[in-house]
Amino acid sequence: MDDDARIARIFRADYGRAVSVLYRVLGDLDRAEDAVQEAFAVAVERWPRDGVPPAPAGWIITTARRRAIDRLRREGVGRSREAEAVQLAALSEPTVASDDIPDDRLQLIFTCCHPALSPEARVALTLRLLGGLTTAEIARAFLVPEPTMAQRLSRAKAKIRDARIPYRVPSSADLARRLRSVLSVLYLIFSEGYAASAGDRLVREELCDEAVRLARVLRSLLPHEEEVRGLLALLLLVDARRAARVDAAGLMVPLPEQDHSLWDAALIAEGHDIVRECLRRGRPGPYQLQAAIQAVHDDAPSADATDWRQIVLLYDQLLRVAPTPVVALNRAVAVAEVEGPVVALDAVEPLREQLASFYLLHGIRAGLLARAGRLEEAADEYETAAALCTGEAERTFLLGRRAALTG
Repeated sequence: MDDDARIARIFRADYGRAVSVLYRVLGDLDRAEDAVQEAFAVAVERWPRDGVPPAPAGWIITTARRRAIDRLRREGVGRSREAEAVQLAALSEPTVASDDIPDDRLQLIFTCCHPALSPEARVALTLRLLGGLTTAEIARAFLVPEPTMAQRLSRAKAKIRDARIPYRVPSSADLARRLRSVLSVLYLIFSEGYAASAGDRLVREELCDEAVRLARVLRSLLPHEEEVRGLLALLLLVDARRAARVDAAGLMVPLPEQDHSLWDAALIAEGHDIVRECLRRGRPGPYQLQAAIQAVHDDAPSADATDWRQIVLLYDQLLRVAPTPVVALNRAVAVAEVEGPVVALDAVEPLREQLASFYLLHGIRAGLLARAGRLEEAADEYETAAALCTGEAERTFLLGRRAALTG
């Protein structure tokens, strides 16, 4: 591995860790980020010449701390000398000679995913501060102008400062509720990567990779939380199918038509191991059950061999712990494979009003209508689904299905 690649790998692995340490002592996200970015800029200049230090994370944090001290001294004119002295004392800790340093990323994750922030802000901040993605990279991933994303990040940081959002792990009494917000953010990042909501690319690999990486970080920080394990398993088992999700022309390939030989066996095995761990603990939550459903899909050597009855039973469990219309819609897809499209259409009917603006409701209903022989209605539903869909790849797929029905 060349120096540039190694520095890039260290940046991705240690950026969030360094920012979290600097934020703890500075209490200012912008200052923490600036110091860490300066430290990595120094690393890019020195490491190719002097070699990568044996403890790169410690080196980055020490260098960032020194840079922050220099900046505080330069800005000291007009500041309260007492306040400056307090901040300098907090920063002037002994040089870190190893990577055996406190890991404050868990506090930073809960800060980025605080319920007081909008969902969009939580996602952007998590990618920025924990993932080290640039503002331009996040803007490209979500197809918004870079100034818009910069403003979103700036407002989120100001909200953290002005609302005095605490930099700490929630108490045990509040942990479960707050953890749901964290898991939701990681799931949103992955979902946007796996089925982009806009643009002509169906899959945004960088977001899938980052969501999986952050889920691994979270599991290392909260190893005894079953739902953290469940989320990681879910992401792995779905991501294992990424290579089969689009064809050579970049068109979407639905799950029943995917080439199973393209699925990643190593990710599937890892996901299965985690699901089995969760089953042994016997405290199933929504992410664990979703992971178990995906494990059944990934178990099948072909689409025809899928154990749909087991999937229906798992959806029944999932509906008990997460009784949402989207879960009921997905259950109807499984019911169609067990009891036929007519029964599934009956199951979808009560959901039509609640999910009237959700393109997948119309897409799923179109497929069921087609299987039931109601082709004209199916064509209309495909057209409605395509009109509501904002992703170009999925819209092309839906219109293609409609064209196949109308000849």
